[in-house]
Amino acid sequence: MKPTLAAEVVLALAAAFLIATGPAGAQPAPGSIFRPVATPDPNFNNGLFAASASSATDIWAVGLSAIHYDGTKWTAFQPATNTGDTFSDLEGVVVISPTLAWAAGNVSDSSGIGNQVIENWDGSKWSVAAGPKFGSNLQPNLKAMTATSATDIWAIGDLLDNNLGLLYFLFEHYDGTSWKTTKILSGDAFLLGASADARHDVWAVGFNGPENDSSAPLAMHFDGAKWKTANTPRVGTGANQLNGALALAPNDVWAVGFSTPVPPPTQAATLNLIEHFDGTSWSVVPCPNVGPKSIYQSNRLFGLTANSAKDIWAFGSYFAADGSGHQMTLLMHWDGTKWSLVRSPNPTNGVFLSDLLFAGVVPSRGNVWIFGAKDIAPHDDTLAIHTTIGAGLEEP
Repeated sequence: MKPTLAAEVVLALAAAFLIATGPAGAQPAPGSIFRPVATPDPNFNNGLFAASASSATDIWAVGLSAIHYDGTKWTAFQPATNTGDTFSDLEGVVVISPTLAWAAGNVSDSSGIGNQVIENWDGSKWSVAAGPKFGSNLQPNLKAMTATSATDIWAIGDLLDNNLGLLYFLFEHYDGTSWKTTKILSGDAFLLGASADARHDVWAVGFNGPENDSSAPLAMHFDGAKWKTANTPRVGTGANQLNGALALAPNDVWAVGFSTPVPPPTQAATLNLIEHFDGTSWSVVPCPNVGPKSIYQSNRLFGLTANSAKDIWAFGSYFAADGSGHQMTLLMHWDGTKWSLVRSPNPTNGVFLSDLLFAGVVPSRGNVWIFGAKDIAPHDDTLAIHTTIGAGLEEP
């Protein structure tokens, strides 16, 4: 889900600006260094879940639609499907060059049975690639992609055996010639995000246990030979989940998601969860939340992107404290010492506010793009925010 050829940027924010926590539906107060950018909406639903770039003039964001930035404007392109499939969503993308990109996600046929799709971009169109084949009893579900080169690409997710009722972790690898599959029995666990900084250093994250109940954070590592589970700390006694990962170096890996203070039936707002791997072990890194001022004001992080090891962005959404269900963009910044809340725009105009940030990319020095979805009833539209501003802003 994340760009794997990390852009190194020397600009770092000198100060972070606290999120405005005004009434539901309100735009953030002036002061955000990010601005909404107009993007096309070719379909009925158009949310964006993943992004990658080879340069500042070659950026892809994909999800319920696929859009491309050439340095001047965003253009929508039609993803490919197999005959008989109904396009559903793309959950991951990796961009190698303007004439080579890969995307992966999930489709369904006319009967509603799900399957995976892997697509290839050749510089002019998307086409379905010859990915792994599965029996009729097996249902793959791809959730993320990561890569270190054109001959080292991963797609990760889960595989359900409908006959036996067994669930597997699903790892699919492309070596430049063909896709090969590895499956590992998972029990009741799922992988949602992935990131790699080297061929022998790949991470996938998610959760282990019943979702929204007593789940624990999950991280798995590939050392060049095999995948194995790492120990990850849990916060609180309720559900924990890791949604996104960012591997900057073997001793500098981040994962984000949420934790819950207590399990059901007690109600509690979920809290931001950020964990870091230092080359030896994972640990929880303290981070702020918006509120929570009530049991409704949940915070959730979905992903990360970085300018450098001391200039990292994490993003997601938080809910209004009044229980209305309004949802606003959530943005956080790491300056090498601490995480801070940062002002972020909410571009939705309408009665109901639902703006979420899912993916980010830094294609060049100081050039940060973050993508997601905004609810423009009765459908979702693409959401993009952008900044090229570093230090020097004054607090409002």
